[in-house]
Parts: sequence; C-alpha cells; structure tokens
Amino acid sequence: MSTLKNTTLWVSIIAAIAVIAFASIFAAAYRYKYNVSQTISVTGNAMQDFESDIVKWSASFNRKSTNLSEASQQLEQDRVLVRAFLTGKQISEAEIVFDAVRINREFSYQTDANGNRFNTFTGYSLTQKVSVDSRDLDQVENVSREISELISQGIELSSDAPNYYFSGLEDLKLELISAASENAKSRAENIAQRAGTSLGALTKADLGVFQITGQNENEEYSYGGTFNTRSRKKTANITVKTNYLTR
Repeated sequence: MSTLKNTTLWVSIIAAIAVIAFASIFAAAYRYKYNVSQTISVTGNAMQDFESDIVKWSASFNRKSTNLSEASQQLEQDRVLVRAFLTGKQISEAEIVFDAVRINREFSYQTDANGNRFNTFTGYSLTQKVSVDSRDLDQVENVSREISELISQGIELSSDAPNYYFSGLEDLKLELISAASENAKSRAENIAQRAGTSLGALTKADLGVFQITGQNENEEYSYGGTFNTRSRKKTANITVKTNYLTR
C-alpha cells in the first residue's frame, strides 16, 4: 500500500511539473508572437542630385605596316601630333597619359584550290591609347568633340565618350544613409501614431544598394546597383529597410 501511495505521489509531481513546463512554453510562445506582431516594418528612401567634378576621356590611334620600324616611326609622329593637339586645347601635360604600345602581327587566312588552309603575314598593327583625367569638364568635353581635327591630319584615331565621376561620393553616400534612416523612422512614427500606439526600439536595419543614374534619363535600377558614368549630372538613391517595436 505504501509503495502504491509513493508511486501515485511521484506521478502527481511529474504531472504537475509537466503542466508548469507546458504553461511556461505556451506563455513564452505567446509573448514571442505578441512581440513579433507588435512591430512596424518600413523602408526609408533618400535621393540627391549632384554634378560630377572629374572627367576621364580616352582615344586610341593606330598604324599598320609590313615593316615594324616604319610602323613605330609613324606611330611616334602621331603621338607628337596628339600631344600637341591636346596641349593646344589647354589640356595640362600632367593630365595626359600615353599607355604602352600594343603590337599585333596580322595575317590573312586563305584556302588553296585543293582546300588546304594557309595564312599569309600581312604586317604589323601598332596601337597606342591616350587618356585625359581632368577636373576641367568643359575643356575635355570640347576636346572629345573636336577630335576630328586629328583625323583630318591622317591619324587613324578612335575616340571614346567621356566618363564622369564625383570625388565626394563617399561623403554623399553617408549623407544619404543618414537621410534614408531618418525617413524610415519618420514613416514608422507616422504609422504608429495613426495606429494609436508609439514607436519603440529599432530591432533591425538593412541597407539597400546605391543607385546612381543620369538625370532625366530613363535608366532602370538594378539588383546589384547602378553606377552611371556617362552622364555629367546624376542622381544618387539609397533605401534602408527597418523594423521597429511598438509600445
């Protein structure tokens, strides 16, 4: 009989512990659900127009000849004319950079009457690239438009479009992150107020990618971020996704 009573007592104790444990788990789950449900998720946005202050422009010129020395001499003459053209347009010597000369051996590929393929050496092709890195955007733009003056002198030259950059981009990014965060908080406060509650602590914040597009251009944002270099005037945009508790 005593053994039976002891067994019953232990069963009751274990059952009571199980009930308490279940109640604790249920309460914790309810509190978690309540906390999760009492959050506000908003996305803040900030954008700013700005103008580039650095321009990079490049062009390449080429000479061909079956004689390597002759092609090299012709390319040297072209380089002198290109440098004179740029400095004559008030481009500083310090802003002009000539890359190393690229030399390619060229061949023509033919097939004889028996269907055998063979190649014939046709000469050397020498190419050199010149680039200008400047803060005088107007002057470099004029140079890129007037490059036909060199072509008219017999120089085989190919010009690229100017690329534009901004030296204060990092500071601009920090300003936009701050503005987007403030925008997100303001939106969250407005939602909380209209819901009859108040805003609590920030629990999560995710920074979106920077999108830099040309002003007045129909450019689409990309998942990895857009970085426009073609436009002198640009617009920077950033988003911040946030979660706030309410109280």
